[in-house]
Amino acid sequence: MSCRYTFGGDEHIFVEVDEAMSLEAFFTSLSMTNAVRDANIKGVTEIGPANASFQIKFNPDEIHPDDMLRELKRLEETAESAEPVLNTRIVEIPVYYQDPWTHETLMRFRERHQDPNATDIEYAAAINGYDSVGAFIEAHSGAPWFVSMVGFVSGLPFLYQMVDRSRQIQVPKYLRPRTDTPKLTVGYGGCFSCVYSVRGAGGYQMFGITPMPIYDPEQKVNHLRDFMVFFKPGDIVKWKPIDRDEYDQTVADVETGRFRPLIRDVVFSLDAFNADIDGTNARLMESLHAD
Repeated sequence: MSCRYTFGGDEHIFVEVDEAMSLEAFFTSLSMTNAVRDANIKGVTEIGPANASFQIKFNPDEIHPDDMLRELKRLEETAESAEPVLNTRIVEIPVYYQDPWTHETLMRFRERHQDPNATDIEYAAAINGYDSVGAFIEAHSGAPWFVSMVGFVSGLPFLYQMVDRSRQIQVPKYLRPRTDTPKLTVGYGGCFSCVYSVRGAGGYQMFGITPMPIYDPEQKVNHLRDFMVFFKPGDIVKWKPIDRDEYDQTVADVETGRFRPLIRDVVFSLDAFNADIDGTNARLMESLHAD
């Protein structure tokens, strides 16, 4: 694939790796943004990776825009030849599907939804061909997800399902956005799942809620003391369905400082994944509970 470069005023270059999201596009974007960071290019002030693109902010008084563009094109050649292997981590995220809080919220906004007579998860199950919500939850939680981008709202991860295209869940956003979404809602829009890091407006379908904080600007939560944002691009996530008792216990453990996310370091090879998607996913998920 060949990147498309666009200047944004005097201080930005937007780089579109591909029009469609794919792990190949994500790896190219991540490789290039990491290379920009490691190169310490004079004048670069911000690096913003996204799902299949990224944006660079620079000071034109320190580096001419044409020189910045040449640097990026040089790094693109390096990224194309780089082996698509990532040292990352897999994280287990507990999810209370069909919880009472997102249910109360979605019922207040049915006039903005494609199917006012169904809940968000019922609608998602139906349009994706699942005969029950339970089967849909198994599909949503049964394979790992890649964090391809963090942002839009502070700490909010965009997650891409690690299955072949024919099995990817696709769900449109609400017809009109809601004015309310509970904090830590697990949502879905297009081909992306997400976790709402803060309470606020939103248009993604709401499937459940996690008791695990992912953003804490005060850094009081035990697992967020080193950095206020939990997720980073390249993280791999495994959803773990939980019930109300497990949800309440985890909330209590977070409040008392006893909760620790289940995290394991892993090496992810894109070539190995493409050669055996289900086998790679099984090994990744097994690593979570390995001694």
